Amino acid sequence: GDGSAGLGAAGRAQQRWRLALLEESLKKVDTSDPFAICGIIDQYSQQPSLKEKSALNRLEIINKCFSKRTVEEIIASLEQEAPNVADEWVASAIQSLRKASPTSLKISLRSWVQIREGRTQTVGECLRREYRMVCHVMRGDFSRDFFEGCRAILLDKDRNPKWMPPWLEEVHDEVVEKYFSKVDDPEWEDLDLPPRRSHGRRLVPKL
Repeated sequence: GDGSAGLGAAGRAQQRWRLALLEESLKKVDTSDPFAICGIIDQYSQQPSLKEKSALNRLEIINKCFSKRTVEEIIASLEQEAPNVADEWVASAIQSLRKASPTSLKISLRSWVQIREGRTQTVGECLRREYRMVCHVMRGDFSRDFFEGCRAILLDKDRNPKWMPPWLEEVHDEVVEKYFSKVDDPEWEDLDLPPRRSHGRRLVPKL
């Protein structure tokens, strides 16, 4: 009703006000120290109200299982947790991972690892790496799984994709690494970004 709409509007106004205060506080700080920045952000942060099904309620198990080195280890860890956790989310996560393209899973994990590694790289280097990966996927250089997924979901709608290779164990690390290499085709130019200006300041990663 009108009351809930009013409360919603008031809540959004308060969020904008707190964001404006945070922005002003950050403008006054002349440091790239991540601990100092986090301290300022903490002053204006609020614990969100989470829905029961929110993945944020499962951070402990997510961090435990998804911090593994390989996709195989992630799935094995989830399967080990499943009997001890009365939560549909774990079984659903396992089912989703089992249905997904093995190649895509390994590319995604490698991409996530590289995001963490990218804390010491420039934004341009990170974007160029992700651009190369997308180009290889769209070209089907090493796997046609992207097109097979489109066929199974959008064209034939049989929802029964035939992944190649069909098993995680058959997707080798050296093939995954190729997805992040420069495309060897003069018609596919590498991502060329203009140099980032630092205005005389040394840019330091904040994460």
